[in-house]
Amino acid sequence: MMLTVLLEAEKKEKVITKPEPFLKWAGGKSQLLKQFEPFLPSKFNNYIEPFVGAGSVFFYLYNTGRLKGKKIILIDSNEELINCFLVIKENVERLISILKGPRYVNKKEVYYRIREEEPKDKFERAARTIYLNKTCFNGLYRVNSKGKFNVPFGKYKAPLICNSRNLRAVSIALKNVKILCDDFEKCLEYTTKGDFIYFDPPYQPLSKTSNFTGYTKNGFGEAEQRRLYCAFRELDKRGCKVILSNSNTDFIKKLYRKYRIERVKANRAINCKAEGRGKIEELVILNY
Repeated sequence: MMLTVLLEAEKKEKVITKPEPFLKWAGGKSQLLKQFEPFLPSKFNNYIEPFVGAGSVFFYLYNTGRLKGKKIILIDSNEELINCFLVIKENVERLISILKGPRYVNKKEVYYRIREEEPKDKFERAARTIYLNKTCFNGLYRVNSKGKFNVPFGKYKAPLICNSRNLRAVSIALKNVKILCDDFEKCLEYTTKGDFIYFDPPYQPLSKTSNFTGYTKNGFGEAEQRRLYCAFRELDKRGCKVILSNSNTDFIKKLYRKYRIERVKANRAINCKAEGRGKIEELVILNY
């Protein structure tokens, strides 16, 4: 009864019209959006994002009105991530009611207990993913070779586990969006001339000790980077407008040497050593 009263009170509060990413995500592009602005195409048909992650670029384009009336397809191979998107789109109120429940509290013992759970219900799965993301160390999403989430407790004082107003805004933004759990090559089935595709894959590691690409149990190595290049090249041949982000390595620069390569400065927060964090140069690769 009390939970119902709280939810009704929330609905009467000021509505958020510009949604933000509902998850923290390693390599998310929120901090780079101002630097990305000069690279974004002024005109395009439909929008496809094959590594959606937290969706920073999607939400930015949505909030600036550039996706109005366009077909939008968001893809990612991370099953738990895509389940969150689908649940928020389908029934955000049910998800909010679960996250507002008594079990999702910011306590170490609770965190590790929930981390070990494997719920089958899609709403419980989504709530678990959001809870772990908000309370784990540095907002990392990392799994081991068996696909088990293995990030430690984050020790935050008061994380906002359920931002209900933003979740509702996200639900509205996703209303007419096609959401797929699939490999990035799936985008080739939907693209036509004039479409805009933004690739934000797991980055090529800068060194052997900086590999934080464990977003899925299969990883993303050099073979996958080459396969991605082939998809980029195919989209270019079709007359699509393509942007790809990646790390500033000789391997990536050589792979995309025939295309336009720009550079941006990003805050590097994910490093086990404090001295390894700070501003780092990343590549933005375009075919126009």
